[in-house]
Amino acid sequence: MSLKSERRGIHVDQSELLCKKGCGYYGNPAWQGFCSKCWREEYHKARQKQIQEDWELAERLQREEEEAFASSHSTQGAQSLTFSKFEEKKTNEKTRKVTTVKKFFSASSRTGAKKVLAGKLRAEIQEAKAPSPSINRQASIETDRVSKEFIEFLKTYNKPGQDIYKQCKMFLEAMHHKRELSIEEQSECAQDFYQNVAEKLQTRWKVSPERVEKAMDQIEKYIMTRLYKYVFCPETTDDEKKDLVVQKRIRALHWVTPQMLCVPVNEEIPEVSDMVVKAITDIIEMDSKRVPRDKLACITKCSKHIFNAIKITKNEPASADDFLPTLIYIVLKGNPPRLQSNIQYITRFCNPSRLMTGEDGYYFTNLCCAVAFIEKLDAQSLNLSQEDFDRYMSGQTSPKKQESENWSPDVCLGVKQMYKNLDLLSQLNERQERIVSEAKKLERDLIDWTDGITKEVQDIVDKYPLEIKPKNQALAAIDSENVENDKLPPPLQPQVYAG
Repeated sequence: MSLKSERRGIHVDQSELLCKKGCGYYGNPAWQGFCSKCWREEYHKARQKQIQEDWELAERLQREEEEAFASSHSTQGAQSLTFSKFEEKKTNEKTRKVTTVKKFFSASSRTGAKKVLAGKLRAEIQEAKAPSPSINRQASIETDRVSKEFIEFLKTYNKPGQDIYKQCKMFLEAMHHKRELSIEEQSECAQDFYQNVAEKLQTRWKVSPERVEKAMDQIEKYIMTRLYKYVFCPETTDDEKKDLVVQKRIRALHWVTPQMLCVPVNEEIPEVSDMVVKAITDIIEMDSKRVPRDKLACITKCSKHIFNAIKITKNEPASADDFLPTLIYIVLKGNPPRLQSNIQYITRFCNPSRLMTGEDGYYFTNLCCAVAFIEKLDAQSLNLSQEDFDRYMSGQTSPKKQESENWSPDVCLGVKQMYKNLDLLSQLNERQERIVSEAKKLERDLIDWTDGITKEVQDIVDKYPLEIKPKNQALAAIDSENVENDKLPPPLQPQVYAG
């Protein structure tokens, strides 16, 4: 995948895409961060380890069974006799089965082989309609349809058809007893089964590579239709929690426009708009499929619609640098349900050869990269300021919408009015924010003015301190008796003259 998308507004850290093993190639999120070569090496190591553990477990169970059988008899003689009869009966039964199989595929009965095989498989369908001890659930209509298609397909394989049928039946029985294992261990069992069946078809039955690929597709469809209920988004994993996180994240990014992602798609062109709608429909329809291959087919159809939309808009073939931003935009616009669960389900139970090669693997890798980009999307990725990004994410405002004079005449009047109302609300919100900002500024100015006046008064007081003098003594009255102290002549005495 090209990394030139960074200059188109999508910033991808190249070090995060390198293989975890350090080989220098790019890793794939669907392969746990390894490249295809390193992932195959790690997968074969884990597979050999699992096979060795299965052999040890089988030997231990066989020893325990023999010991339990031997201890169930009272005497040694009776034990030896009974065990000998048991071994003889077991050998006769094995010989009878081998003879029956050889007779079934012999030259004299080859003409009726297809009828016998079809009869056995029809009997298997009738057993599936009743509560089965291995699956323990009622077969659905889709399961019956897939089983019939599997029967018709196996009719074209004479000897390999019987072996494929037995292998699938044994695998379903084994998976029934391994439901208590983790989903990763069940995934390893499924991958081992795919590998073993493919090797047997190539080495033992000498089937051509083209027919092997078709057989593996039918086998995957048959077994995963039956196991889908138990292995898709199991309760033992956090797939559902991841789905909710991604869904909430995409809802919060509803305001992202094609211009922010540098999407070279013009939805005003009717053909392009139809392609965008079809791409969204395909990516949403992925959740309704039960087979990993069918889910990949939905991703592939969605991707092809995207390439057609880009080609019509640019009037030239689309490039990989144009595809990834458009895929991100389609995911944001469609918000597919249970996106992480579907990605994990495909990674765990899809035929590995389909993910490693071909266009299905390429488009699936791009979808994983698109989801990873959405989870880490920030202001820098969209060439926005952090303030605008935070306001858009919080819902306080939204990017400016298209002006009414630029609308196409075919656009609904209700849509135009809706965008006009959104623009009006956006303008009112901006005015309110501006008024609040100016009010806060005025408040700060008043506080600064009050502090300045207080400081000036204090400086004047400090510079010219106020001196308070004591009170003066009160003056004595003129006619006071304290004549000596006042140094005043004695008061005049009234005199009476006789007339």
